[in-house]
Amino acid sequence: MFRFVTVCLAFLFASAASAQIQFPPDSRLKAITTTKTIKIAYRADARPFSFVNDKNEPVGFTIDLCRLVANSIGQQFGLGDLKIDWVPTTVQTRFTTVASGKADMECGSSTATLGRMKEVDFSNIVFVETTGIIVAKTSNIRTFADMAGKKIAVASGTTNEQAIINQIKQQKIEVTLISVKDGSEAIALLESGKVDGFASDKLLLVGAHIKNPQDLMMLPDDLSVEPYAIVLPRGDWALRLAVNTGLAQIYRDGRVVAVFKAWFDRVGLQMSPILRVVYGLGSLSD
Repeated sequence: MFRFVTVCLAFLFASAASAQIQFPPDSRLKAITTTKTIKIAYRADARPFSFVNDKNEPVGFTIDLCRLVANSIGQQFGLGDLKIDWVPTTVQTRFTTVASGKADMECGSSTATLGRMKEVDFSNIVFVETTGIIVAKTSNIRTFADMAGKKIAVASGTTNEQAIINQIKQQKIEVTLISVKDGSEAIALLESGKVDGFASDKLLLVGAHIKNPQDLMMLPDDLSVEPYAIVLPRGDWALRLAVNTGLAQIYRDGRVVAVFKAWFDRVGLQMSPILRVVYGLGSLSD
């Protein structure tokens, strides 16, 4: 009798696990659950969200969240710990890397926009940033309005670029935009005096490698709102659900607070009321 009950229970648990892993055959989850491996794209230049340490390992706020999400996905489908294949990407290639299948998700500092949703999908929001500008302290520039007649370096194709264009139109000033491929190029131009400012997400500006940071200052203007999210394949609802389930667990049990403190206490950043609302709304029940 005991053996019969044991066999029945084993069958029921197996059936439950089988039902749990049913998803569309074209979902990336098929390969993830088959290989027990998830491919995560990362950037080396998005400190403190995604960059590489002295051992050339991906680290950062979003990287830590994605590690926790990967662990959750493994648990959701009874796979144990998933192996992570780290896929390097750049600000220019991050979306095509996911869309083409080279990575299952991208974990960096990517803003969710309607235009980008034509190519990829996004998870629930993981952070909220704003566009800012750094300038030389010796300049007479103290607000964005003072950038009239000046040159601003900004990475091509980013939401920061569009934010600056919008501000130029709204404030009706003449500004020359200098397109760059990344922050390193922009910093070099700013430090050499070839541009008057560098526009990017504020925390990316704080985390940028600058030779003499004491010579630069950040303008007080918040020029846009940048809702960060994990980049996912377009139309793959099953993977998006698995990722959002993982995020909800992280938000509900407070692990997101620990990750936030680990990365932002060092720069004196407190969790804003907006972020608390974001994480509260993302704490969806099962």
